Amino acid sequence: MEERTVRISWIDPVELIGYELRQLEEEGRPAEEIRQQWHAVQATKPSAEELRSAASRLLQQLDESAKRSGETAEEPSLLEGIRSNWTHPATPAPSISSDLLLDKIAGGWFGRAAGCLLGKPVEKTPRAGIKELLQSNGTWPLRDYVTGVGIPESLQKKYPWNRHEGRESLKENIVCMTEDDDMNYPMVNLSVLETAGKQFTTEDVVASWLSKLPVLSTFTAERVAYLNLLNGLTPPETARRNNPYREWIGAQIRGDVFGWVSPGDPLAAAEMAYRDARLSHVRNGIYGELLVAAMVGAAFTETEPRAVIQAGLRVLPPDSRLANAVRFTLALHAEEREWERAVDRLYERFGSYHWVHTVNNAALVAAALLYGEGNYERSICNVVMGGWDTDSNGATVGSIIGTMLGKQALPAKWIAPLNNRIRSSLKGFDHSSLDALAERTMRLAQHEAHS
Repeated sequence: MEERTVRISWIDPVELIGYELRQLEEEGRPAEEIRQQWHAVQATKPSAEELRSAASRLLQQLDESAKRSGETAEEPSLLEGIRSNWTHPATPAPSISSDLLLDKIAGGWFGRAAGCLLGKPVEKTPRAGIKELLQSNGTWPLRDYVTGVGIPESLQKKYPWNRHEGRESLKENIVCMTEDDDMNYPMVNLSVLETAGKQFTTEDVVASWLSKLPVLSTFTAERVAYLNLLNGLTPPETARRNNPYREWIGAQIRGDVFGWVSPGDPLAAAEMAYRDARLSHVRNGIYGELLVAAMVGAAFTETEPRAVIQAGLRVLPPDSRLANAVRFTLALHAEEREWERAVDRLYERFGSYHWVHTVNNAALVAAALLYGEGNYERSICNVVMGGWDTDSNGATVGSIIGTMLGKQALPAKWIAPLNNRIRSSLKGFDHSSLDALAERTMRLAQHEAHS
């Protein structure tokens, strides 16, 4: 009988070495000698086993030679270095009535789910492909959930729907919020807070992952960190060892709940987000989660997207690549008023990053917030039409605007199809009610607000 090899993506050494060489170049530390050795190995056309062995050996050399602390003056990974730039004073939590608090938290949960569902069918489809699909059935520009009705079969083969419940997320098939990692992480972090409180540690996050989160429901940096945990490593080494995805978007999709339990207090939200992010990310990967958590916290009290973004910008190291990308986007909004041309500029500036990197996607999120001008539909549709990580960005933009507006202000056409239900691979969370999740979140937030 012929032996079959089971290949698990994101942890194969052959994948890792290519992404690691690219990551080091982005960090300004190219490993040219290792790159040349890798090209030489590939040129010999080795067997699959020989290729994996060579990749593992070269990855070990990179680990030993680089000693990736992720610590530089401009881009620190330790909280002390990050927090040293937080020069603005912390302000007392504002007075928010219980009814308004619950409405805003529910707006965040429903807004995140709808934005995620909108982007899910076209995740991995390039921006030009999204436009081609939607133009073919007259739904460009996007103003509703993606539908496959009227799209030629040839185009659906050219740009297949996301294999992770993408077809179930088409308008004609929606019965609830389908299972998605962008929704799993707010739930797993809700569990962390309910179990360990707001003073939770990274080790509490580890315990929740191992007990509730199936390993194949993780991707990129989270999957590597999970493997590192199983191999006996502890944070922050779990974020560094054989992890070329350490600055990708994974942490950026995990921070919303920390903002929801910190109404009007972006600093508190960012501190909690740091303890979560350091399990799997360094530098700009960490900053992405801090940025989103702070923006969600600010969305309770700020009424303008620009002010929300500026609140997020304040928790970032000012000379980091992510902070520079956010500032670029803020300036772009003042210079260019037309959305599609603005996205062209973002692609020109940040298109060299992988489509699930933190820097480019955070810039697109900030742009969608700015150009959406507080309109929920326009904001989530713009960010999904912008491409890159469509479901993650739709979720993040939907969460921030949903929190700002509150559930009662969200259009029924976006939240009614969810039927107040979410699927999940997390133990204990499948078929949860979104309203119930909001109520659980509110109980954690209440002592920050005053009724």
